[in-house]
Amino acid sequence: MTRTGAHSPAPPTGALPQRQRPDVQRRWRTDRPGSKSTYLRAWRQAREAALTPAQLRSPLAHRPYDLRHAAVSLWLNAGVPATQVAQWAGHSAHVLLKVYASCIDGQDEAARKRIEGALGTEEAE
Repeated sequence: MTRTGAHSPAPPTGALPQRQRPDVQRRWRTDRPGSKSTYLRAWRQAREAALTPAQLRSPLAHRPYDLRHAAVSLWLNAGVPATQVAQWAGHSAHVLLKVYASCIDGQDEAARKRIEGALGTEEAE
């Protein structure tokens, strides 16, 4: 079978052009709905609409996956338990902490207060 591209099979011999077969989903074009090129083009347009020129030149939200990483980091830094974040992110807690432990910052004081509260050693205010 001849291939028209690295990821696209050639249409079968005798196949009607796409414009003559509106009932058939586009299979041989790279800009079909849901394809990577369509998705990335929409992402690029959304970045251009939402970000300043300086932000556009930065790596901020360069890929949609970057937002996932930012969300997981935010949840962990907000004090959401790692097991809950792992469930939301579709990770095991082990994988989550292996990848994101270095992103957790500034929770020492809050953790100490929670421990003191649990032990009943918190000073009266």
